[in-house]
Amino acid sequence: MADEKTFTESEAHLYFAKQYHLKTWDLLDQPTRSRDEDEMLLDYAHASLAHWRVAGTAVNHHRGVWMIARAHTVRGEAEPALRHAERCLELTQAHANENEEFDLPFAYEAMARAHALNGDRAEAEQYIEMARQAGNSMVEEEERRVFFGEFDGGNWYGMR
Repeated sequence: MADEKTFTESEAHLYFAKQYHLKTWDLLDQPTRSRDEDEMLLDYAHASLAHWRVAGTAVNHHRGVWMIARAHTVRGEAEPALRHAERCLELTQAHANENEEFDLPFAYEAMARAHALNGDRAEAEQYIEMARQAGNSMVEEEERRVFFGEFDGGNWYGMR
């Protein structure tokens, strides 16, 4: 049992928040998923957020909500995608002083994709432009590259 670990409750929440976050990304990065994997995608995203809410910060909270919005979006679930994207933007704006420079562009990106999925082209275009502008204003080149790597990929539901 050399691999056995001992955690405090707080450390366990942090550990599982990170583990489920990574599992969610792994599934999001897959070009196709089975029905079971699609279900796990949402399970992992929700589990990660539940643990972040105990062991994380306000920033972890809105990033977790972003991930749930993305999971619903890639699953084609319009209403929950928009609901979680709106909550993500609300939380991102409420905690602007704690954010990294990529948080607001990603919140706009979530809104853009959710509106695109919902068929609201005007709102989607508005948020696409807001995301693009916020992304271009990022100082850190690596963060800008990562953001636009995500922004330029994935399904835009006929918008791009």
